[in-house]
Amino acid sequence: MIGVVIVRMASYGAFGALIGAAYFAALGWNVRLYTGGGAGGYALLLHLARLPVAVAAFTLCARQGAAPMLASFAGFLAMRVVSLNRYRLAPQRNR
Repeated sequence: MIGVVIVRMASYGAFGALIGAAYFAALGWNVRLYTGGGAGGYALLLHLARLPVAVAAFTLCARQGAAPMLASFAGFLAMRVVSLNRYRLAPQRNR
């Protein structure tokens, strides 16, 4: 019984990590569009779409209960840490 719960929460954690990976990849793409110039319309559209998509995904998890919501948010935060560490190491890789 407990094994089923652990597998279920791990799958929600993986879903949250997928949400986080997509969200922070879109954020990086958005920054490149804003700083690159010339693609203001696409940058604004991506900017306005990024948050509602994440909210919709978390709403689906919240409808399943508190534990799935927390597991998916933990996966999202884990991807936040990964993306921040990648950003901090980026100037060192470009040397």
